[in-house]
Amino acid sequence: MTSIYQEIVSAKVNQKKLLVILLDPEKISLTSIKPLCLSIKTSPATHIFIGGSTFNGSNLDKIISEIKKYCNLPILLFPGDYKQISNEANAVLFLSLISGRNPEYLIDHQINAVPILEKTNLEIIPTAYLLIESGTVTAVERVSKTAPLKTNDIEHICKTAKAGEFLGNKLIYLEAGSGAQKAVPHEIITAVSNKVNIPLIIGGGIRSLDAIQKTFDAGADIVVIGTAFENDNTFFKHD
Repeated sequence: MTSIYQEIVSAKVNQKKLLVILLDPEKISLTSIKPLCLSIKTSPATHIFIGGSTFNGSNLDKIISEIKKYCNLPILLFPGDYKQISNEANAVLFLSLISGRNPEYLIDHQINAVPILEKTNLEIIPTAYLLIESGTVTAVERVSKTAPLKTNDIEHICKTAKAGEFLGNKLIYLEAGSGAQKAVPHEIITAVSNKVNIPLIIGGGIRSLDAIQKTFDAGADIVVIGTAFENDNTFFKHD
């Protein structure tokens, strides 16, 4: 059986772009899931990420189970910490916040996740997570107590991403943060895309279909839409 990661790599090799809807379980009620999934099914989304910076993990199994009733896209956990793990999902992005120097998000949460993950059947995908400055203090920055990487130091961002690849991570995720004023600049996406050989995910501050396409054109393999879809379930029906 082909793993989700193998499918992501195959898409990259074949230059097929992937689009992710990011759902924050803290903002979802069980009664809202059916109409939400109907909107996702009529969108070009290929995957669902679920997770949030401040979510306490309550009802996560029920939320994902309900999503699976109405939508058959692969569901990957995008956890803010080890409490956001559910065996109802298909895979987990095993994140390390390598843009910061807070040991909690470099290794402590990962250690705490081990006994939980060992009891699941989740596909574990090591992911280097880089927070990029976006014009505002994001939830990730507040919760992780780390500073984002400066957009004017592209060389440092590229070296950080490449270090993430050398460490054995299978994905690089450049994140401007939820509700970011500015998305990750295209020149940074292009530079990192040219530097690393593993799939590149871009998220945060992308608010239009045109912005999605330009992010793909800059070199992203996967684009993540969260707040824009969260605020408008008809997002993908706009001209």
